[in-house]
Amino acid sequence: MRIHKEGIPTILIVSIIVFSLARLNHHYIMPFSTLLGWITGFVLLGFWLFILSFFRIPTRTFTFDENSIISPADGKVVVIEETHDDEYYHEKRLQISVFMSPANVHVNRYPVSGKVIYNQYHKGKYLVAWDPKSSTDNERHSIVIEYPKGTVLVKQIAGALARRIVNYAKVGEQVKQNDELGFIKFGSRVDLLLPIGTKVNVKIGDTVKNGVTVLASLS
Repeated sequence: MRIHKEGIPTILIVSIIVFSLARLNHHYIMPFSTLLGWITGFVLLGFWLFILSFFRIPTRTFTFDENSIISPADGKVVVIEETHDDEYYHEKRLQISVFMSPANVHVNRYPVSGKVIYNQYHKGKYLVAWDPKSSTDNERHSIVIEYPKGTVLVKQIAGALARRIVNYAKVGEQVKQNDELGFIKFGSRVDLLLPIGTKVNVKIGDTVKNGVTVLASLS
């Protein structure tokens, strides 16, 4: 396991704050109440470990398959439905949404290999990520990848806690399946818009892993 580069500044700031609070705890709380001092110390340690784990990139074996859509995110499948896309396709598409809790790995990966033909950032609200309106109302970053059998739109969506979307995609570049697409900090969701009739390999409530789980099969 390694730490994602997007987490280094946050981890450094949190480490300084936790270390400072730990010193105050040692000098001012411990002398008056050992029990309270130990409790405070464990809370600070737990918080620091949580921040550290949030930016983790676990070691895993990726799934590579040109005939499959691989999950771009860790989390739980919360939406599988037909929807009308007003941003790019202007027609009905099959939407699969993966919700990422603060405990999930938050790096996002390309679900297919191909060429980035669309990349657009949208300002918006910060509704809870499981709200259906978050797909169109929340701050989000959409990209479209063209692959030999069609295109797929991947949408990184901010949530109530997620206030920063990092996106590495550039229009015109060739990308590889499971390479890093970006990162979303502190809980959010990722939507995929696929052609109607795409064979779906997961169901609502399934837990998926980025770079590993096959969400859908391409015809």
